[in-house]
Amino acid sequence: MEMKDILNRMLNHEELSREETRDIIVGITKSEFPEEQITALLTGLQMRGVTVDELLGFRDGILATGVPAILDCDRYIDVVGTGGDRKNTFNISTTSCFVIAGAGYKVAKHGNYAATSVSGASNVIKNHGVQFTDDIDKLNRSINEAGIVYLHAQLFAKAMKFVGPIRKALQFPTVFNLLGPLVNPSQPKCQLLGVANLDQMRLYNQVYQKLGIDFGIVNSIDGYDEISLTSDFKVTTNNYEKIFKPQDLCFEIAKPEEVRGGATEEEAKDIFDAVLENRALPAQKNIVLANAAFGIQVMEKGQKSIEECVEIARESIDSGKALATFKKFVEINS
Repeated sequence: MEMKDILNRMLNHEELSREETRDIIVGITKSEFPEEQITALLTGLQMRGVTVDELLGFRDGILATGVPAILDCDRYIDVVGTGGDRKNTFNISTTSCFVIAGAGYKVAKHGNYAATSVSGASNVIKNHGVQFTDDIDKLNRSINEAGIVYLHAQLFAKAMKFVGPIRKALQFPTVFNLLGPLVNPSQPKCQLLGVANLDQMRLYNQVYQKLGIDFGIVNSIDGYDEISLTSDFKVTTNNYEKIFKPQDLCFEIAKPEEVRGGATEEEAKDIFDAVLENRALPAQKNIVLANAAFGIQVMEKGQKSIEECVEIARESIDSGKALATFKKFVEINS
């Protein structure tokens, strides 16, 4: 593959095929292209907008050149946000994962260190003494015994290190910012994804339909890439597309300051602990309940009402099962 031919086609406003973008990633990992050409490609894609097949091809390439995580479990969910909303929320997706696991569902959480907030998933997990690993036996023990496994992105997506310096130098979002939620190395059949805007919701909706997985995509209308309860929020799943009000789930509207993750990693860790220990602010608990509930509904293939799923999530926290799940997870992974 000649990158100059790809760039000339892009200058003519042509779209690339899924196979072509997959091969581009493979070529990048083999150092086949100069950095200047990769920079031009990423810039051109960002200006034009990536297509569904192009995004899927990049995903295929990252998974093909990375480390797989083959779990001996058929059905499990990942809960993740695209990031980049710059709202510095507490670790809502990560906390929700332990609530879902505490309710008896299997979870394979894929995450990384924070990019635009104080504490990302890997920050809060590591700050509890967890050691990241790609050892498949240990990963399977975690999901089988604790009901949840954590997959630290940097151990699996090897292609990302080849484009890291270029992405940093560009200082604007590229197609790689869209790939994080799609490259879970265990390739879960269920996913709850938070997006920061409705354009992303439409893009990922088409991606998930092509992948054929059970999904829920959520966006708070005021710009959060998760259900923040600070405003109405939109949810798109395999079964419906609907705008909810917090009151529809019997929750009060949250204040922006109640969603923030604090000024330090330690403050973010304390909020995470407070939710699982059932001593958080009511708004913080409700936000986690809402996100966990829609994840549970995805796992249930939409066969349970969202009201039922909220109560399942609530029981996970109130009974102490979510906290017990987290303690077991830490015990296995420390």
